Amino acid sequence: MNKKDIHELKRRFTKHGCTFTRMCGCYVDGEHNKVIHIAETFLNLEEEDFFKYLDIAKKVFSGTVGNNVLNLEFPLEEEKPGGKQQFLMGLRESKLKNEKLLDAFYDMVIENYGYAGNYLILIFHDVYDVMKKTKDNLDLDESEEVYEYLLCAICPVTLTKPALGYREDENCIRSRIRDWVVGMPDTGFVFPAFTERSTDIHSLMFYTRDVKKPHAELMEGGLGCGVRLTMAEKKITFENIVKDVIGDGDNKSEILYMDIQDNLNDRVCQYMDRTADEENAADTPPLILTTREVSEVLMESGLTEDQTAAIEKNYEATFGDDLPEAGNLVDAKLVEANARRKDRLELVTQVKNLKEQLEESRSQKVMEEPLEENGEILLKIGEEKKELISVQIIDGKKCLVIPVEEEERILVNHEMYEC
Repeated sequence: MNKKDIHELKRRFTKHGCTFTRMCGCYVDGEHNKVIHIAETFLNLEEEDFFKYLDIAKKVFSGTVGNNVLNLEFPLEEEKPGGKQQFLMGLRESKLKNEKLLDAFYDMVIENYGYAGNYLILIFHDVYDVMKKTKDNLDLDESEEVYEYLLCAICPVTLTKPALGYREDENCIRSRIRDWVVGMPDTGFVFPAFTERSTDIHSLMFYTRDVKKPHAELMEGGLGCGVRLTMAEKKITFENIVKDVIGDGDNKSEILYMDIQDNLNDRVCQYMDRTADEENAADTPPLILTTREVSEVLMESGLTEDQTAAIEKNYEATFGDDLPEAGNLVDAKLVEANARRKDRLELVTQVKNLKEQLEESRSQKVMEEPLEENGEILLKIGEEKKELISVQIIDGKKCLVIPVEEEERILVNHEMYEC
């Protein structure tokens, strides 16, 4: 499902546009006990409850595709009798009126949803009459397909914080009665997927609020789909793969990783510049970071062949066919930090060069100035020789002693002396 597909479904979630036929649910406590069951004809709900439940359903369609919203596919074995896809198909066909199927669904979620606390499982049944569209994206008064689907939302239920409150019945200020409050969904899914305005029974849309720690156990164990990483997970995983090889925690490895980020960002910018002038630039696919691209970025950053080979191997084994977009792996903060670091280094180099030029200018000026006739001595000597100079008393006179090697030359008042 893409942004357009998601928006088409979500925009119908209004007072007059909503077509949910039924809503069921189960409240689960922290010990995984099913406390209460809900079964409602959705359009018969009281208005206040109607909108609160509708907000929960909307939230399942929120966030970024590829991060909060993932497209999961069923393996072939799950589409056979007894498979998870077949079970969901049966649940959809029952229109949520089969209590045994519903109870089995709740058990499936409870068994495969790793959450420490109370939560509410909600499942909605909907039928959407998909209208044909013109080339100008206008609806025609003619049905193209009937899309029947289930929407599940799993919401944490938390106890309100203790506080003082006004008790109207007693006309006093006392400790407020604490309530269990249903929050926005932590996880959810839509089955079957709505792909290119059509039913796709071979996949579903999975929603997660926490993009760094989605409930992979529900994806795989509960829904029978393979685990798919979010953008945030891919970014963290890529960083771990690289730092396992180059090291982590010391200044050298941190600088090296910043250079990798810098080169990766440059590659993304170059790709965007190349595609910006194309006719269908808006539809240009993002840059996928292939193993070859990874190798080039690493070599540009100064990694050895052995380091590059090790990272390539882990990268390919970890991501397989689900390669990340290069732009999603770029850490903008690190790129900015590296730019500031390079600016500081450039400034230090410029200051050093200026000091050297100034010192050279001063020395040249001194060398060009005429010496006084009272015996003033001017010496210009390298740093290595400077450390060997000593003052000694020879024949009762204080002398400056400079050791010289064979074949070294000494220039005194423009006259050359060979040793």
